[in-house]
Amino acid sequence: MTESGLPAGGSPLQQRLAAAAVELFYRQGALATSVRQITEACGLTPGALYNHFDSKDQLLYVVVRDIHLRLESVLNAALAEAAGDPVAELSAIVKVYVARHSDHRETARVANREFPLLSGERYDEVVAIRRRLRDSVVDVLLAGQRKQVFDLVGGEDRAAAVLTAIPILDMCVHISEWFHEHRPLSHTDLEARYIGLALRMAGARTE
Repeated sequence: MTESGLPAGGSPLQQRLAAAAVELFYRQGALATSVRQITEACGLTPGALYNHFDSKDQLLYVVVRDIHLRLESVLNAALAEAAGDPVAELSAIVKVYVARHSDHRETARVANREFPLLSGERYDEVVAIRRRLRDSVVDVLLAGQRKQVFDLVGGEDRAAAVLTAIPILDMCVHISEWFHEHRPLSHTDLEARYIGLALRMAGARTE
């Protein structure tokens, strides 16, 4: 999978088709995008897509799955570097989410908007990845609670951690809906502010 979230293991033509699909899905949604539009964007006939993907639905699945897997890979690497310090771990999570949803707005919006169109095992697979991402935050919050560096609203159990993790992730995910480079807030400022908000939501205890 490339940095853009597109499949890296496929052929150059598969990657071109995926890139064209992402751009079209971003602009008009997957439902409104036809196979003809995707292939025409690559200078191909509609039948060319079926030489590389079973259907538009499979192409959507591959794109959405790989965007999620890329985020998970980057997140796990960041957590490994901060391992053992819940404050640093939560900060690393927010930093990754802010970067992925401000620097890669097209892929982020496609992944988050279009995944409900998947069905069956494909939908279940993507939901499982999303749940793992959420649980990474939950585990950090619970670890911080045990180490008495976080004071979660609602108690010390997993339910309280989930109810804190969800709004932390939601506020980061929605960056892709409004952020652009011409706003006065820089990426560095955005990261710092969102990390501060997340730590407050977690009830981070200051000395």
